[in-house]
Amino acid sequence: MIFFTGKIKPSVWIGITTLLFSCTASPENSITVDRAAYQDRLEGFWMAQCIANWTGLITEMDKIGIPVEGKGGGFYTRDDWGQPDQPNLWGSNNYSDTITFLIAKKDSLWGADDDTDIEYIYQELLYSSPNLDLTGAQIREAWLDHIHKEEENFLWVSNQRAFDLMQEGILPPQTSAPELNPYFEMIDAQLTTEIFGFFAPTRPDIAVDLAHLAVRTTARENAAWIAEYNIIMYALAAVNTSHKTLKEKILWMSKEARKHLPEDSYAAKMYDFVLQHYEKGSRWEAARDALHEKYQIRQEDGYRWATLDKSCNGCFAAGINFGASIVSLLYGEGDLKQTIQIGALAGWDSDNPTATWGGLLGFMLGKEAVEKTFGQQIATKFNIHRTRKGFPNQGIDTFENMAKKGISIIDRVVEEKMKGTIDNEKNLWILPKQP
Repeated sequence: MIFFTGKIKPSVWIGITTLLFSCTASPENSITVDRAAYQDRLEGFWMAQCIANWTGLITEMDKIGIPVEGKGGGFYTRDDWGQPDQPNLWGSNNYSDTITFLIAKKDSLWGADDDTDIEYIYQELLYSSPNLDLTGAQIREAWLDHIHKEEENFLWVSNQRAFDLMQEGILPPQTSAPELNPYFEMIDAQLTTEIFGFFAPTRPDIAVDLAHLAVRTTARENAAWIAEYNIIMYALAAVNTSHKTLKEKILWMSKEARKHLPEDSYAAKMYDFVLQHYEKGSRWEAARDALHEKYQIRQEDGYRWATLDKSCNGCFAAGINFGASIVSLLYGEGDLKQTIQIGALAGWDSDNPTATWGGLLGFMLGKEAVEKTFGQQIATKFNIHRTRKGFPNQGIDTFENMAKKGISIIDRVVEEKMKGTIDNEKNLWILPKQP
């Protein structure tokens, strides 16, 4: 189980040179990417994602905006950081009495959660699969092998319904078919598939293709497009740009990924709405409050989940959680700690945006820089069996080993999908430039 520390040291500013991935153009109209540097950044991804995930769990479902009878309402603000955690939707406190960073110390162990464990399953599946294009049968078999059927299995809404359908013999993508799965526009795919973006460095198109069936195991329409937005962000992280700061690069990445969202989708309109508030200088709390008013209260742009979901006014819906995630992404401005803080305080399913963007920034910084940011050495062991089952070594793994498996998958993607090559002597991927 994870343990948390007390006061965290101030962030250490990390220069832009630490996030360029040794990604350079070669004379042969190609791009080279340093495999060793990329492995370090994958370790940074897993580490920062765990920090962000567990920090977000403290405030998960504490504040969902629309008051629920007997449960209150309203939102946190920046002034609530470091203050007592309030009860969640179910009337309990999560993991810490105080809203602060939750970090497993060096000799401790990270526990898996639903924001990391399905990604772990997909990486293991790709690592062992003879094919990179996963089939519905492969995904079903992996879910049935590694997810508990009777006891607590840490699945929510669409994931749980898809799992139930798999036990009936139904294969993806039918497990997200609206006539079979009424939760097809819930949050699930956007917290289980973003890792596919890292498997296709600099190539969002290939990443989205690799993840197509995994996304549609639980998602359709807006939920699928939002999941692909996150995947694109992860793939773009490896692109070498001329931006001087992480703030500039994150803003560019977000606008590039926005192009994937259909113009008439509520996902696109939510992104544009938050961006408008950010660019005019609104405080992040004002942007979040306006997002809530527009989509949860007035239910504009065809967004109806606050009414359709009778359990908690769409608190697990893909849409409002995507909007909240964009608040933390833009206002976090590339600062890992600030992004996690805003994500944890923004509301709704707060461990999801924190895990997604914490993982992205951890990748862009690398493992050492993540530890410098928090001023301490951080645990690098991971217990997948906290939530899942059927893995070697009683479920105990390390970020280093997990990153090495990621590199092995990328080796195959480079050769099979990108038609690139591997320079084993110099430890480089050589990727053809896109036409």
